[in-house]
Amino acid sequence: MTGSSGTRPAAFAVWALTRSLLLLCVVKVITLPGPDVTSDVSVIYHGWYDVLTSGSYPRSDVTWQYPPLAALAILSPGLLPFLDYASAFFVLAFLCDALVLGLLLYAGRGAARRTAGAWVWVAGVPLLGTTAYARYDVMVTAVAVAALLAGVRHPRVLGALAAFGTLLKVWPLLLLAGTARGRRTRLAWTTAAGVALGLLVLCVAAAPGALAFLGFQRDRGTEVESLGALVFHVARQFGWQGRVELHYGSLEFLGPHVPLVSTLALGLSVVAFGWLLVWRLRARTFGVSTTADAAFTAVLLFTTTSRVISPQYMLWLVGLAAVCLVFRESRMAWPAACVLVATGVTQLEFPLGFGHVVSSDATGVTLMFVRNGLLVAASLLACARLWRDTVRGPSADRPARVAVGTASASALSRAGSPDTPASAP
Repeated sequence: MTGSSGTRPAAFAVWALTRSLLLLCVVKVITLPGPDVTSDVSVIYHGWYDVLTSGSYPRSDVTWQYPPLAALAILSPGLLPFLDYASAFFVLAFLCDALVLGLLLYAGRGAARRTAGAWVWVAGVPLLGTTAYARYDVMVTAVAVAALLAGVRHPRVLGALAAFGTLLKVWPLLLLAGTARGRRTRLAWTTAAGVALGLLVLCVAAAPGALAFLGFQRDRGTEVESLGALVFHVARQFGWQGRVELHYGSLEFLGPHVPLVSTLALGLSVVAFGWLLVWRLRARTFGVSTTADAAFTAVLLFTTTSRVISPQYMLWLVGLAAVCLVFRESRMAWPAACVLVATGVTQLEFPLGFGHVVSSDATGVTLMFVRNGLLVAASLLACARLWRDTVRGPSADRPARVAVGTASASALSRAGSPDTPASAP
């Protein structure tokens, strides 16, 4: 899929068709089997809206596990007062979806770019199903996509948007993992730190309970869809005496050895952080796609090793994979393909087959092994390709990356300006 203009109308047409169907599903013109995923918006989000408009964060609600700027997403339906809360939220989710498509199509122009990224987004969102519009993650993903695409030329913008996204849902902090060493990293990271600190102070000053999410997030356990949960899905087949209960806003395993598995999951996340740190210290080749490739790899690692893998997390990965594939030099095609397939399997397990997952029957266990296995495969592939391209250097069959990386460094050196383009558009 090249950057030719002929593919753009097709991408938009498919997007319009699939999103029309999604809207019909979330407003219940079309009813799908399984639990009602929109209840989070109409009940939980709406309840938080009432608390927030009263001048406080939902500090007494353990399901409020989000950074303080998440309040903006929850309050945003108030921008459309002529619609009820849920309908307004779905319209705003749709508009954020459209924004991401527009950004990817615009960025896909030029000889070194392609529209494959836009197609990943077009396909990935409907593969997740109605969950994509029934959570505020599409709004966060829009911020992350904008940050990475802008960051090719403007590291300060990358830093500012990454900070804003971090205070929406933490994970966009990982967008900064792959910035080129030197001036660009200093600008992006210092801007992010300054913006984050300023916004955090404003939030704390604006309303009580801005930091309550920290304690609620710390106390979460092993959610039934996580990688660690596979231990208990299998153990149930051999008489394990634990149970599944709603706990801290999600269905978690509770019982013998659950704290141990939760601790091991945290240990895996620490190992993932250690690998990223080693990679960062040893990387020596930064091409135009490296920032996006590293962000995608980092979010993959922390998603896969998390104690909780909620279905909407897949939207983060789809968005980051889409940005990677905007750049012709990126080698994240296979990890992106694994993510797309895993996203489709995610809709099969939630909401369509969630009863099977909760009961740990053969169908549920199979779905979880397939989905989480794909995430593990994507993580390992992404790590290997990022390491090969940036630590070992580009392979002999990819001379174009040497040219791109060298040209980027030369352009920055000649210009002496942090906002000079790192490569040709």
